[in-house]
Amino acid sequence: MKISKKTQVILHDLLMSVLAWQFSWWARFNFNFPFQDWEKSVLLIPLVIVIQVIIFRRFRLYRGIWRFASIPDLWNIFRASIFGALSITLICFIFFRLEGIPRSILILYPFFLMFFLGGPRLGYRVWKDHSFSVNTLNDSKRVLIIGAGRASEMLVREIIREGTYIPIGLLDDNDMLKSSEMHGIRVLGNINRVNEICLKREVDMIIISIPSADSQQMRAIVDKCESTGLPIKTLPGIQDMVSATEALPELRSVSIEDLLGREKIELDWNDVQKELTNKTILVTGGGGSIGSELCAQISKLGPSKLIIFERSEFNLYKIEQALSNSNISIEYILGDLCDIDKVDNVFNKFSPEVIFHAAAYKHVPILERDAREAIRNNISGTKNVADIASKYNCNRFILISTDKAVNPTNVLGATKRIGELYIELINKISKTNFITVRFGNVLDSDGSVVPLFREQIKSGGPITVTHPEVTRYFMTIREASQLILQASKMGLGGEIYVLDMGEPVKINYLAEQMIRLSGLVPNKDIQIEYSGLRPGEKMYEELFYANEIREKTSHNKILLAKHSVTNLKDLDAKIGEIINSLDDFDNDKQKALLRDLVPFVEKLQDNVISFNQIKA
Repeated sequence: MKISKKTQVILHDLLMSVLAWQFSWWARFNFNFPFQDWEKSVLLIPLVIVIQVIIFRRFRLYRGIWRFASIPDLWNIFRASIFGALSITLICFIFFRLEGIPRSILILYPFFLMFFLGGPRLGYRVWKDHSFSVNTLNDSKRVLIIGAGRASEMLVREIIREGTYIPIGLLDDNDMLKSSEMHGIRVLGNINRVNEICLKREVDMIIISIPSADSQQMRAIVDKCESTGLPIKTLPGIQDMVSATEALPELRSVSIEDLLGREKIELDWNDVQKELTNKTILVTGGGGSIGSELCAQISKLGPSKLIIFERSEFNLYKIEQALSNSNISIEYILGDLCDIDKVDNVFNKFSPEVIFHAAAYKHVPILERDAREAIRNNISGTKNVADIASKYNCNRFILISTDKAVNPTNVLGATKRIGELYIELINKISKTNFITVRFGNVLDSDGSVVPLFREQIKSGGPITVTHPEVTRYFMTIREASQLILQASKMGLGGEIYVLDMGEPVKINYLAEQMIRLSGLVPNKDIQIEYSGLRPGEKMYEELFYANEIREKTSHNKILLAKHSVTNLKDLDAKIGEIINSLDDFDNDKQKALLRDLVPFVEKLQDNVISFNQIKA
C-alpha cells in the first residue's frame, strides 16, 4: 500500500516529536538515563503525540512543500514547538503538578523539536536545489540574465530549483551591484559587456529579467543583445510575475509589442463599469480582432447580456470557444448586417442598449478591386445597424473607425469616412447618442503586416515591404479596445474621438526588428524586398482633418476632433445614391460616386503631425 507524501510528512514529524522528547530527557541526565525516569518519559509519549498532532494542524505545518521550505515555514515550526511545549507543561501541571518531570526538560524540548523538524526540511531543500545530475547539466542551457532586481532574484532561485537552465551570471547597469552575488550567481558587470561575457562563458541564451522596462529601455537592451546572435527570452509583465514559492515563470520570446510598446493605459474602470454593467450590449463584427477583444473586456464588466453579431461562421465559432467559460449571458448571432430584417429581428428580440459597431471590411487592395462589397458592408451595413438602433431608441452607438478615413486615398478610407459622416448626421435627428472612435493600425490583427511578416520569416523570406519610407501608427489590440470603452462613456453624441497612437513607425523598421527577434540577420538570413505602394495605399497615415478642431478630454490618451456636417439633406441624398449603386457591378462608377462625396487625396502628404505635437 502506497503512503501519500502528506502522510509520510506527518509520520516523520510525530517521530521527530518523540525523539525530541526523549533527547530532552537524555540531555537533562547527561545521557546517563536512570530507569525510573526513562519509564516516566515513555509513559508521557502518547500525550506528546496527541498534543503535537493538534498543534501541527493548528499551525498548518503540512501546507508547505519541503522543497520550497522558507522563513515562513520555519516560523510555523518555531510557533508549533513553543506552543507544544507550553501545552504539555500545562496538562502535566493540571493532572499531576509536574511531579517527576524536571523543569529543564520542558525548556529543552522545544529547542530539540525545532532542530528535528526544521533540519530535515532545510537539508532536503539544499539537496534538491543543488543536486543536479551530470545528465541534467549536460542538457541544460547556459543562460545570461539581464537585470539584478527582485524579478531576477526570483528567476535565479527558480532556475536553480528547476535545473532546466544553468545561470552563469547577471548583467546590470547599476555599478554598485558589480561583483555582488544572488543565490551564488555573480553580477558580472553592465549590459555593455554582453558580447564579451557571452563568448567567454559560452552562453546559450539570454534572458531579459526586467518586467517593468518600457519600450525604449527594451529596445536599447535588445539592440545590444541582438549582436550576440543568441536567442533572447524575457519574463512576463510585472503584473503576471509569480510569487517566490511558485514554479519558474514561463519565458517568452521578446515580441515586437515589447519594442513598439506603449505606456500602460490607466482607465477609469469604475466609470466604464457603471455604463455597461447590467446593460444589454451588442457587438457587431464580434469575432474580428477588435470585436473579439471588446467582447472579452465587456464580459468582465457584468453586462446583463452580451450579443455577438458576426458574419463569419468560423470567427463566431472562435469567439464562442474563447468565451465558453464566461459566467454571463451571451447570444451568438450569425448574420449579415446588410440583411436589415435580420438586424431588426435582433434588436426587437434583445433590445440592446449599447452598440459597438466593429464590423467592416478593411483590406485595402481587395476593396480597390471590389468597391461594391466595400460599399455594401462598410456603408450600407453601418447605415442599417445605425438606423435600427435609432428606431429602437438605443442609449448609445459607438462606431469603430480608422485613420484611413482621414484624407482617404482608397475605397476603404472613403467608405469609413462616409460611415463617420452618417453617424454625425443621424445623431442630429435621433434620441440615440452616436459616437465615433478613430484610431490607426493594431498589432497582430487579422490581415495586418505582423502575421504576414511572421509567416514570411517562417518560410525563409523574403519579407515584402511596399516602400522603405512608408510609416504607420500602431497600438495593441487590448489597448485599442480599452480606450474604445473609455471613449464610449465620455460621449454625449456626435463626437469623434481619436486615440493616442503615439509616434508613427516605419514598416521597414518593423520588418527588421521581427527578423532580429527571430534570431536572424536582416538582408543576410532574410531578405527585405520592396514591392512598391499598392493601389490606394498611403505613404503616411493621418489622424485628423485640417479643419477639425482638436480638444483635450478627461483622458490623456483620447482627443476630441470637432467637425460639423452642414448640408444634411445633400449628404443623405448622396449616401442614398451610393447605396443604390449596389444594383450595378460597375467598379469605376462606384469609385466615382465615393470620390464625389469624399474626394480622394491624390498627392500624398509628408507633413504628418504626431499626436504628441497635437497635445502640446
